[in-house]
Amino acid sequence: MYKPHEIDAQLPFFLRFGLYPEILWETEDRAGALIENLAAKYLYKDILALENLRKPELLTSLLQLLAFQVGSEVSRNELANRLHTSRETVERYLDLLEKTFVIFRLKPLARNQRNEIARKENIYFYDPGIRNSIISAFQPLEKRNDMGALFENLMVLERLKQLEYTGQNPDRWFRRTHDQKEIDYLEESGGCFHAFEFKWGKSGIRSSVKDRFLRDYPNTEFTLINRENYFEIYRV
Repeated sequence: MYKPHEIDAQLPFFLRFGLYPEILWETEDRAGALIENLAAKYLYKDILALENLRKPELLTSLLQLLAFQVGSEVSRNELANRLHTSRETVERYLDLLEKTFVIFRLKPLARNQRNEIARKENIYFYDPGIRNSIISAFQPLEKRNDMGALFENLMVLERLKQLEYTGQNPDRWFRRTHDQKEIDYLEESGGCFHAFEFKWGKSGIRSSVKDRFLRDYPNTEFTLINRENYFEIYRV
C-alpha cells in the first residue's frame, strides 16, 4: 500500500498508468508502453493459456465493455446480449477475471425491496492502468471525461487495501434505488453503516440521497471523499 504523500505526488500518474511497481517513476511514454506490454502478456497470454479459453476474442470484448462501465452498474444479461453469448458464459468469464485479480465486484445492498435495485453489480479494476490500456486511454486528466469513474475506482481500491492493512473485514456494498438515489460505497459492521461518496470535483453528497438512506438505515455515518481530502480514505 502506498503512503499518503506518495499518493498525493503521483495521483495523476496513478489514475492514468496505474500502480504496478514496474512503471512507477517512468516517463509517460515509457509508462504507457510498459503497461500495455504488461496487459498484453498478463491478460491475453497468461490468463488465456491458463484457462485454455476457446473464445479469446470474447474475453477481449468483455474487458472493453467493463472498462467503459467502471463505476456504473453492470448487468450480466446486458453483457451477454451485447456479446451475443449466454449469461452463464459471461458469469464464467467474470469469475475468471476476479480469480486472477483483474477485476473485483461490489454487490448491491438490497434489503428494502420496494426501492432498491438488487440485480446488478459494480465492477472495478485492480489497476487503473490495466483498465486504461484495454481501451487505449492514457490521455492527460484535463482531456478526459471519465475522471469521476477513475477516481472512484482508485478510492474503492485504496479503501479495500486499507481495510486489509488494518485487519478490518466489514461487509461491503453499493446502493442504488429505482429513483436514482445512489451511494458509491458502503461498509457495514455491527449493524451500523459507513457510507462513502467519491467526487473528483468539490460537489457534496446530495441531501436527498443522504436523507433517503437515513430513513432506511438510521445508524449511518457519511464521508465525502474528493481530490482535496482523499487522505481520509486511510483514516476513517
